[in-house]
Amino acid sequence: MREIFVGSERLASGRLTRSQLRWNYAAIFPGAYLPKTAVTDLRSRIAGAWLWSGRDGIIAGRAAASLHGAKWIDDVTPIELIGGRDRSPNGIIMRNERIDADEVVEIGGMLVTSPARTALDLGRHLPRDDAVRHLDALAGACNVTAAEALSLTSRHRRARGLRRAGIALDLMDAGGQSPRETRLRLWYIDAGFPRPTTQIHVTDGFANAFLDMGWEEPMVGADYDGEEHRSSRPRYVHDIGRNELVRRQGWIDLHVVAEHSRRFVITRTADAFARRGHHVKLR
Repeated sequence: MREIFVGSERLASGRLTRSQLRWNYAAIFPGAYLPKTAVTDLRSRIAGAWLWSGRDGIIAGRAAASLHGAKWIDDVTPIELIGGRDRSPNGIIMRNERIDADEVVEIGGMLVTSPARTALDLGRHLPRDDAVRHLDALAGACNVTAAEALSLTSRHRRARGLRRAGIALDLMDAGGQSPRETRLRLWYIDAGFPRPTTQIHVTDGFANAFLDMGWEEPMVGADYDGEEHRSSRPRYVHDIGRNELVRRQGWIDLHVVAEHSRRFVITRTADAFARRGHHVKLR
């Protein structure tokens, strides 16, 4: 924040000349400047968008989720603001929407939608799968619940996207610890499996393991293995013991990697269910 400033204010104060502004700084949004040597990350773009708004825009959506601690948000993500301006530059989405005082908090001197309002807006404005992965991350970061977000719909009955938000919020799960885990969970739900439980604790009384997701009754689990599972030698060694523990406790634990297709994953999981005497009617 300290590196980002309104150019006209610096010029008016005499702290910069126009030539210094032109040669040493770059506008990340109209009127909002950053040193050319600085990295333009998501936080700096959020601050720049807020300054562009005249310091009265309310940061919303994915940008707000990031300020509440949510992960997995790209630096180039458009910055969403609630305010009264009709037009916005590339990289900023301005929405003129009703928002009540208790739906706004202050973070770093900037006005930001509350966790509940942020969750509702994510569900309203994003496609379902994108919304759910961001909702999972938001819930994991600040423990916001679907009930808290949906409680706001009674005061915004005419807001766009409420039905869409209800669908996405119903699928939100704070146990989804990466976008790939969220995608895997949605594959299972869409295919007709019972909704999996996330972060299942498996123990023999001494050692402990957690399954990314699974089903307790057939004792079938699923783990998404990212690149770190094979690129990190300590993680690889740890996984050998961890997987032995899970098997000894009676679980069929299916490991999914990026190269696995949806069809392969669903068929393999249905076969695991069948081995345990549970048959899933796939959609």
